[in-house]
Amino acid sequence: MKNTMNKNNTLEFFLNPKKIEDYYPDFLKNVLNENDTDSAYQEIKNWKNYEPTKLISLDDLAKKTKVKKIYYKDESTRFDLGSFKALGGAFGVLQYVRKKLQDQMNHEITLKDIKNGKYKDIISDYVVSTATDGNHGRSVAYGAQLFGCQCQIFIHSEVSEGRKNAMEEFGANVIRINGNYDDSLKVCIDESEKNNWQIISDTSYEGYTEYPRYIMAGYTVMAKEILDDFEEREFPTHIFLQAGVGGFAAAMCMRFWNTCFINKTKIIIVEPTLAPCLIDSMKAGEIQIFDIKKETIMTGLSCGEPSILAWEILKNGSDLFMTINDRNIPELMRLLANGQGDDQPIEAGECSVSGLAALMAIQENKEVLDAINLNHNSRVLIFGTEGATDPSIYKAIING
Repeated sequence: MKNTMNKNNTLEFFLNPKKIEDYYPDFLKNVLNENDTDSAYQEIKNWKNYEPTKLISLDDLAKKTKVKKIYYKDESTRFDLGSFKALGGAFGVLQYVRKKLQDQMNHEITLKDIKNGKYKDIISDYVVSTATDGNHGRSVAYGAQLFGCQCQIFIHSEVSEGRKNAMEEFGANVIRINGNYDDSLKVCIDESEKNNWQIISDTSYEGYTEYPRYIMAGYTVMAKEILDDFEEREFPTHIFLQAGVGGFAAAMCMRFWNTCFINKTKIIIVEPTLAPCLIDSMKAGEIQIFDIKKETIMTGLSCGEPSILAWEILKNGSDLFMTINDRNIPELMRLLANGQGDDQPIEAGECSVSGLAALMAIQENKEVLDAINLNHNSRVLIFGTEGATDPSIYKAIING
């Protein structure tokens, strides 16, 4: 298949010619491995209010989109934060607090003692920081409150007041800066270096990889839950993964890799046309930075620079990279809110319908359909990564 654009010249597709058609390779295990993911699951499953989120079968929507099955992983109820991000940022905060205490106390620190408040007076002086479009910052703020440290969060000019308020409700100090997400990350890095704050970011860059690795490990709890669900169902033939910096997509790709290899499952990476840093990197063969000029409605995906850890996994393990535009996002949110036919209604935020938008976009391109063998026998897994994380925006879109 030639790497191509569709007929309206806005959606782009890139078939990965270097996809590794084998088991998860040893050289990627220093990026993320099963010990990392098992440790995250063993910890997070014991957090208060933990329970697996639902994997919903959308049979009438599958008929509408001309596939056999659509499975939807609904993260709208995760820890009452309304987003899968709750699994990552908070886990990263916990790992930092533990490491900092061990360095300071010079002896082994148990996670149980941290959670029971044994070191609360010491931890109260620690400060974590991050840059965010909203959901990741909310998770870091949640983790800071849960484990007793201070939290500084940097947001850009387009982050909504509702998402800002949600972070402040967990006690975070939220600072708004001019520019886009990448600009807020630069300010976060500068201020954290000046003030000796620990960055808990979901994107990795040169010299900063430890905590993004913990965060990706936290995300894989979703994959563990899904694999448990599929013990009694046929495994998907196609998995659509939305990407901003790529941490979520890479975590899922890593955790599913061996099962996907055995079942010949295709991994499709989905980005907004307004923030296509991963597909641009694939075309160039190396990481590219995309200068975001306009924000996508899918705010959590509005990122201009890939995470270097995520890039290593995705460039080797994904079958197809593609972009989608904003045009159909409100309509698809309303479709899920109302339920297609007899399908149950779902609260899906802006990023949650990106996989569905991608599935529909591919239906218009026979060359891509044939290249990834997507047809009426296909079983598709998509991720509802967030619910109404800003209720006022969600309500305006649904009622629009």
